Amino acid sequence: MRLGVLDVGSNTVHLVAVDARSGGRPTPMSDWKQPLRLVELLDKKGNIEDKGVDKLIDAVQEAADLADNLKCEAFLAFATSAVRSAANAEEVLERVEKKTDVRLRVLSGEEEARLTFLAARRWYGWSAGRITNLDIGGGSLELSTGTEESPDLAVSLDLGAGRLTHQWFDTDPPERKKINMLRDFIDAELAPAAEEFKAMGQAGLAVGTSKTFRSLARLTGAAPSSAGPHVKRTLTAAGLRQLIAFISRMTAADRAELEGINADRSHQIVAGALVAEAAMRALSLDKLEICPWALREGVILKWIDQGHAPGMNEGEDD
Repeated sequence: MRLGVLDVGSNTVHLVAVDARSGGRPTPMSDWKQPLRLVELLDKKGNIEDKGVDKLIDAVQEAADLADNLKCEAFLAFATSAVRSAANAEEVLERVEKKTDVRLRVLSGEEEARLTFLAARRWYGWSAGRITNLDIGGGSLELSTGTEESPDLAVSLDLGAGRLTHQWFDTDPPERKKINMLRDFIDAELAPAAEEFKAMGQAGLAVGTSKTFRSLARLTGAAPSSAGPHVKRTLTAAGLRQLIAFISRMTAADRAELEGINADRSHQIVAGALVAEAAMRALSLDKLEICPWALREGVILKWIDQGHAPGMNEGEDD
């Protein structure tokens, strides 16, 4: 069965089409995305501005039309932090549905963390033992840890790279004073969750998911995406600290020239790196392994687990 999955994130609207089968891999046969940066289109009251809603409607309509053209038999559309935290979220959802006939399901932060953890567990398997997963989006940071397919602990904090850039940095490059203030803020926000995570025990494997972690790993020497998903990629705390000292002095335009960063995200990679470094330090993690699967794969795997997809051999001749 061809499944279309639409992910309305804080940075992008992303559609993947997957030929989903029970026991099959959630590998897309088609992949489309469009920059949106919703988290930067919030007014002072926390509402998504009309310009942002219009951009969202256009992107959702384009994705829905593409899913039809790809002959998707099922369509899952969900939204994460930027819509979840918007003061006018319900109004935005209604406007999108009225214009596009697509009702976006808003995932809670905990759901987002749990689904991302499921993807990491399926990628690494049972031999990994306790997995602790970190995921930095545009609007939020998700943390999860556990020894099963569902995490023992899953939390979401409003520490996304785009959100913090929008709230804290008003110069390019950011002022050193603002960087230090933001670092202190992140540490304070992480402290309660860090205590809970430490109480769960040491991770057998610490994992980073999301585009932010992939970019940070690439900037510190990991293999490029062209090498494929099965190449081992890691991010070390020491390498990350050195990287922050380097990129925090550069303009967004200069950072966009670095291999591993595209122009759409170069403005927010400093905040993302600060969150990554603080989270690793708070959880006493010296190294992360970068997982190629994340939230979208978790959504697909959960949908397959619920029995919606045919079996591997259904419909085939004997």
